[in-house]
This record gives sequence, C-alpha cells and structure tokens, in this order.
Amino acid sequence: MTTTATAPGPTAPAPGPPPSPPDGRDRPGGRSGLLGLLDLPGQGVRAIIRSAATTPGRLTVIAVGLVLLALVAGLVATLSVQDRDDTISGVIDHREPLAAAAQQVYKSLSDADATAASAFLSIGTEPPELRSRYERDIAEAGAALAKAASDSSDVAGAAGPVDVLNQSLPVYSGLVETARANNRLGYPVGASYLREASELMRAKILPAAQDLYRVDTARLVEEQNSATGFPWLATILVVALLAALIAAQVYLTRRTNRLLNVGLVVATAAVVVSLLWGAVALVVQGSLVGSGQDDGSHRVDVLVRARIAALQARADETLTLVARGDGAAYEKDFGANAAQLVGPDGQGGLLGEARGLITGGDGAAKVADATKAANDWMKAHKQVRDQDNAGAYQEAVDAAVLEDKTDGSAPAFRRLDDSLQAAIDVGRQEFLDDTHGGEAALTLLAPGLAVLAVVAAAGVTMGIRERLREYR
Repeated sequence: MTTTATAPGPTAPAPGPPPSPPDGRDRPGGRSGLLGLLDLPGQGVRAIIRSAATTPGRLTVIAVGLVLLALVAGLVATLSVQDRDDTISGVIDHREPLAAAAQQVYKSLSDADATAASAFLSIGTEPPELRSRYERDIAEAGAALAKAASDSSDVAGAAGPVDVLNQSLPVYSGLVETARANNRLGYPVGASYLREASELMRAKILPAAQDLYRVDTARLVEEQNSATGFPWLATILVVALLAALIAAQVYLTRRTNRLLNVGLVVATAAVVVSLLWGAVALVVQGSLVGSGQDDGSHRVDVLVRARIAALQARADETLTLVARGDGAAYEKDFGANAAQLVGPDGQGGLLGEARGLITGGDGAAKVADATKAANDWMKAHKQVRDQDNAGAYQEAVDAAVLEDKTDGSAPAFRRLDDSLQAAIDVGRQEFLDDTHGGEAALTLLAPGLAVLAVVAAAGVTMGIRERLREYR
C-alpha cells in the first residue's frame, strides 16, 4: 500500500495584538497638533535669532523695533498732550467757575446776615434798599449753590456741605422773616429770632459754605498742578527713540561705509522736531498755567478770605447793636475778624498779604483802596462803639447803618467790599488770561506729534528697505 505525501500549504500569520483605539494623538488637530501650536512662539523666537545672525536679518529686526518704538512713543506723547489740554480746558470751563460759585455762596450768605441785622436796626418802615439787598443776596446764594453743587456727588467732601446748606437755608430765611414780622409790630422777641437766625448762620451755614469753598479750591489747585506736571513716560520714550535712531545710523555707517541714510535722517529729524516742539510748548504752557495759579487763583483766594473776614466783622458790628448791651461776644468776634483782615496795626493781616502778592497793575490799586477803606472802617467802628457805650444808642445805630454819613461805618465798609470785589475780578481775569495762553501754547501739538511719529516710522521703513535691497 502506497502512502502519498501532501505538500504543506502557506503558514497563516500569527495573530498580533489588537489595534489600540484611536486617541487623536497622530491626527491633525490632535495632541501633537496642539503641542505644535504651543511651540510656535518658541519657534518664532528661534527663527528670529537665526535670522539676526545675518546682516539682512539684523536690519529687519532693527527696522521692526524702530517702527514699533516710534509708533508707541508717538501714541503716548499724543495722549499725554491731549490729556493735558483737556485738563486745562476743564480748569477754565468747569473747575474755576465752580470755585468762584462756592466763594459767591459764602459772600452772599455773609452779606445777607449783615444786611438783615442792619435792616433790623432801622426804626419804623424797613429801608427798601436793605430789603432788596437781602433778597438779592439770598437769591444769589441759591443760584451759586446750585452751580457749585453741580458735581458734588463726584467730589469727595462736597456732598455734606451741600446737604447742610440746602437744609438750613430755608430755616434761616424763616427765622429772619419771623424776626422782621415781630419787629414791625414792635415786639422785642424779634431781636431774639434775629439772633437765633444769625447763630444758625454762623454755627452751621457759613462753616458749611466755607467747607464747600475749600473743597472746590483744593480741586482747582489739584487740576492746575496736574496741568503743569512733567510728562515723564512720553519724554523717556521719545528720548529712547532718538537714541535708538542714532545708534542704528552709526551701525549702518560702519556696516555699509555710507555716511548718511536718508530715511533714518528724516526719521531722526522728525523726532528732533517733536522733542523741541514739545519741550518749548510744554515749558510755555507750564509757565503760563503756573502764572495763572500764582498771579490769579492764589491771589483771589487771599482776597476772598479777606472779604469773608470783612463780612463776618460787619455782621458782628450790627449784631452788637441789635443785642442792646448784651453783645460782648459779637464785639469780641469783631476784634478777631478785624485782626485777621488788617492785623493789629492796620497794615498786616490778609490785606497785608495781598499787598505783598500784588505789586503792580489794577489789582495793586484796588488792594490799596481796600486797605484805606478798612482803616477808615476801623475808625468809624470805634466811634460807633464809643457812642453806644456812652448811651447814645440811636446815634450809634445811625453811624453804623446810614449810607449818607460820610464818616460812618456803613459807607466805609461798602468801599472796602467794593474794592475787594474789584480786586477779585482783576485776579480772576489774570487767571483766565494766563491759563488761556497756556492752552493756546498746546495748539496743534497733539496731532503734530502723531503726524511726526508716522513720518519717523515711514522714514525708518524706507531707510532700512534701501539697505535690504543691496542683499538681494
């Protein structure tokens, strides 16, 4: 029996491990793709470093850096100048008028208190001119308060005084009207109502008005200082740009043996013009705004404080007479306010300070008139007190309130008040003139700096491009 051998067939491949489920590592957009994206900044830096190893690469890096620096410096300088210009405009159009309105609140209220007391001293029918003056003072105080309080919610410390004034003024007016009504009927209680009204004015209303004036004046000074500050960041950037342009030209001169690069020269010239224009404009602007502060708002503040002292002393003078022998406290206050106004010798005090600050022009003449009127008033006040102490009450009242007595207290005080107001007006006008001049010094500077920055960037681009063409 024969056995037949069978040839072996092909061997089947051994089974391998099962394929792993896809996890996206090798797919576009998977983890490897994400890692590639994260590595792009590093790759870019390495590419720049490799490129900077060649002259064309270094020139490209220099060009990009100079263009960016020119644009950033121009932007910062433009914004700095524009911000300064806006600050000056705000000082002129907003902040100084608010400070003046706050001063008017104090002045009107003090004058209303003094006028009410003067009218109360009149026998019989109240003089219509005094009544009209009192009503005008109250109306002016209300209008000025509305203006001064227009931004009280945005200014720290202003809301409280404004609330006190708004709440207390109607109470004061009501007390004065009650005093007038009782006085017309001949009731002695009218004097008590008037003293109560004056006490409210002195203890609560005038301190609030003074606080409001101080807040607005402090904000005015703060914004004036801001308008004269040195623009450090913009200056540093522009000077750094100028230094970088000079260094780039020195480098190109050494590498190419060409003395000048027209594009970089144009860029350097634009930066130099920016630096000189900005320096001159800012020096002139800072000088004028500073002069407006020293010769204007600072002097006005001294004169306003002198006027406040005079108005308070005038109210003390009349209320001493209203008290009829019980006004020692008012007379003491008069002495304190008079010393603050003219000093113990009649030549010092706030008026003496104002004379030291204002040495020429109309302002000096007005302060001299105010000093003479203040001394005349002090003499007239002494006469009033001598008459009252001697028992000549009606003669003392006439000397204190009648405007037609040439040697009386009332006309001397009126001359003092008018002279102080005129001096304040001169100071305000000097402030406005100087500050407007400072604003004019910045005319076209902000857009000019922006244009010159673009010119500098364009000059850098053209200058470096010409050198790069030589390597093609």
